[in-house]
Amino acid sequence: MNTLRARIILLLAVSIIAVVGIASFVALLLLREPSPARTVEPFARQIRLIADLVENGIGPADNPGRAADFELHPMPAPGMSDPRGSELLQNAMRASGPALPVQVTDNGPDRQSILSVQIDPQRWLWLPMPDLPIPQGVPLAFAGWMLLLVLGAIGIAAVAADRVVRPLALLEGTIARIGPDGTLPELPETGSAEMRTTAQTLNRLSARLRAAMESRMRLVAAAGHDLRTPMTRMRLRAEFLPEEERDAWLKDLDELDRIADSAIRLVREEVEGGDAEPVRLDRLVETVSTELAEQGLPVTLLRAEPASVKAGPLALKRALRNLVINAATHGKGAEVTLDAARGEGEGEARITITDRGPGIPPELLARVFEPFFRVDPARRQTVPGAGLGLAIAKEIVDRTGGRIEIANRPDGGLVQTVTLPLKEDAAG
Repeated sequence: MNTLRARIILLLAVSIIAVVGIASFVALLLLREPSPARTVEPFARQIRLIADLVENGIGPADNPGRAADFELHPMPAPGMSDPRGSELLQNAMRASGPALPVQVTDNGPDRQSILSVQIDPQRWLWLPMPDLPIPQGVPLAFAGWMLLLVLGAIGIAAVAADRVVRPLALLEGTIARIGPDGTLPELPETGSAEMRTTAQTLNRLSARLRAAMESRMRLVAAAGHDLRTPMTRMRLRAEFLPEEERDAWLKDLDELDRIADSAIRLVREEVEGGDAEPVRLDRLVETVSTELAEQGLPVTLLRAEPASVKAGPLALKRALRNLVINAATHGKGAEVTLDAARGEGEGEARITITDRGPGIPPELLARVFEPFFRVDPARRQTVPGAGLGLAIAKEIVDRTGGRIEIANRPDGGLVQTVTLPLKEDAAG
């Protein structure tokens, strides 16, 4: 009952059931059949009066079997006994005085029932039995009516709730389909007025987001391009400085150049991306590890199981290089493994990069993917890089449909885990 749809269904169903149930109960009270006290008990008093007349009456001398013009018989009337009618009439007679044994005999739908009243042990009085309003299971019928009412109310409430929350469902589905670039998919502006209004609003929001992303890319690209001209002039002027000052100037200019290039590359990855194609992930991991090891970085490939994914090969290679370089430079060496977990579906490929460095304080782990983030800002001058490697890697992996997780190892160092969906049809 935590969803809006379930709460609306419950509210409407309870409201409908309460209103119709109260109305049905009032109607039942007003239109119900007369109670047995108002119908059967008067008839029972009449039977007792007749029985007293017959018991005290004196019949003709030539017919001792007749008393007070009523026929007496040695046995109850023949036929099928009606236990329910007999019990009801017996209880009514008991309420008006001493009980007399009675028996109602049902002679079928086309013949009138016979009431037999025992006057004494040897004589029974037979009387025609009128049709009395005997209760026929009113509570059971009312329960059935309420059950149908509950089912109908829930059905109506479900349809009404679906129409009420449909715009919200559209919004939820649209948000779930947001692309890696942060833009919303185009929605058809059809349906009811509320649906059209919601679709139009989301489409306008998507257009504004797309325009903002493109504007940011152009701004950063233009800034990076414009920075190169004064940086080139500064580099030329630095050549005429004394040697002890020239090295410091050139080092600062190199860092500015790396920051500008990394910023432009990050924005391009966010906005442009790359065309996905089948990639043999095990070969890509082997290539990255081998190239970095040949450059003198402490990188060791422990295991690389065959696995295929669908991604932009250049972008994915750049992401893996950034992660391995991060472990090799900051973590005193990188150990890389690739495992392929295949199940009933396509499965996942998991790249694990471990190091033996100092790790990251737990309170800063949530910020490692922020642009220009540094665990120790004082190390900016001693460790090369612009602080955008992890941000670029995360953007590329997210666009591929995977995820990156970074955690501290119990025995020291970091573990970087890249999980990508396997594509078996991409093999080869």
